[in-house]
Amino acid sequence: MTIRPDLSAWTPATCDVLVIGGGATGLGVAVQAALEGRSVVLVEARDFASGTSSRSTKLLHGGVRYLAQGHIRLVREALRERAIVLGLAPHLAQPLPFVVHERRWVSWAVTAVGLKLYQWMAGRLSLGPTEVISQQGMNAIAPVLPGTVAGVRYWDGQFEDARLALALAQTAQAAGAQVRNHVRVVGLVQQGGAWQVGLQDAWTGQTATLHANCVVNATGVWVDAMRQLALAAVEAPKTLQALVKPSQGVHWVIDRALLPIQEAVLVPHTSDGRVLFAVPWLGSTVIGTTDTPRHDAPLEPRPMAEELAFLLSETERALGVRLRAQDVKSVWVGLRPLVNGGSSGATAQISREHLIAREAPGFVTVTGGKWTTYRSMAQEVMAALAGDLPVPERQAHTQRHTLFGAPQPGAQPVSLRDAPGLHLLGSQAAKVAHAPGSEESLGLGLTAAVVRHAAQSEWAITVEDMLARRWRVLFLDARLAARMAPRVAELLQQETGIDPALPAFLALCEQYQLPASYC
Repeated sequence: MTIRPDLSAWTPATCDVLVIGGGATGLGVAVQAALEGRSVVLVEARDFASGTSSRSTKLLHGGVRYLAQGHIRLVREALRERAIVLGLAPHLAQPLPFVVHERRWVSWAVTAVGLKLYQWMAGRLSLGPTEVISQQGMNAIAPVLPGTVAGVRYWDGQFEDARLALALAQTAQAAGAQVRNHVRVVGLVQQGGAWQVGLQDAWTGQTATLHANCVVNATGVWVDAMRQLALAAVEAPKTLQALVKPSQGVHWVIDRALLPIQEAVLVPHTSDGRVLFAVPWLGSTVIGTTDTPRHDAPLEPRPMAEELAFLLSETERALGVRLRAQDVKSVWVGLRPLVNGGSSGATAQISREHLIAREAPGFVTVTGGKWTTYRSMAQEVMAALAGDLPVPERQAHTQRHTLFGAPQPGAQPVSLRDAPGLHLLGSQAAKVAHAPGSEESLGLGLTAAVVRHAAQSEWAITVEDMLARRWRVLFLDARLAARMAPRVAELLQQETGIDPALPAFLALCEQYQLPASYC
């Protein structure tokens, strides 16, 4: 049995940097700080990447749409960071060809010029040539696309977001950071030039106190709530101006047979002014997304009726696929932590540029940004804390420090377009392939050995941890996830001795299914 350490025994008395939030941004900061030689603690209230960071479109991109909006600096940064991440974890981040589906010659010409510029900006970091595709060529690539006059192929990146977040957590831990999920911050008090932080284990109820020289608030769409808690400790309570303007994005997954593509398809013109992607991912096809402003930030957001209607309409109009409810294997919703521009305009027009705010000595909030630029954001966060910390022991060469699990140089990774399998574990795959339980198949490539490994070495406690993020069953097929859940719960409880929250996960599986009334 893998015993979860007592929180008070696990928590050090002091640390240089406490990171609150285990999404892409927080985990990136933990890696950066640990590789600088800092003493680092990271806590996540739920599970690593359980919020926005596991609900992306699975694209590691330089931002074609941001180029159209004129955000040249953001595009240059993202293209550089895209190349770096592709090299840090080649089993989890890979180049992917995209074809742009155009119905009008004028639009096609503009798109071709813009994508040539995109390739030119990438320079030697380009992943492949931008090519004009004839109508005949487009029909061969995606014969179901209606009304195509011609297309353009360009290259960007694809990644497995939840497991990349896990690799960051493991990398931070290997560098000396103390990392733990399912731990909430329940108190923040500034005391003697440092921060006294109250922690509570969400499953055992145990509490502990930590003194941190610096605190990084990297809680995504929930940063404003954490700011309120922290700043109440240093000044009279007041209403803070929100840093985040949440936007909701909905995706759904269909069988690859319904849209048999090996290249991602980009539809540049939808009825709401956004683009629509169809992306081959782990044996299925992901279609999305929407961009709907929200004034709240629920932990498990639900799709709105108008969003489902939009996806249904655009899947048929733009992609030529008429769906029934049972064709949609999973529907998921993510909240983007967009930087609040102070206006009520459409969130699709808000840049993904990030914001770093130092609002009290030793307390920094970071928000906005996107997965592709997590590493450069982490560098900026630590630079913002330079005046509150001693000179680092060493330089953190995160641009060439490969992530935990990365295969040996020269190894040929399995494509992320293929069905899930042990290859997603990278260098850990061989060990798990021969572990006890490897002969017990649970479905979608998952074995009992993988579940035990996740409990022992990947912080998996709940069925949701396992089937939503360690293995993406919930995101690929919610009905199958519900059928697999009871056995997974048994295995987790055997390993951890903690209630794996099976009823809550079964309710979540219902939420991730498309109601029959929508088709």
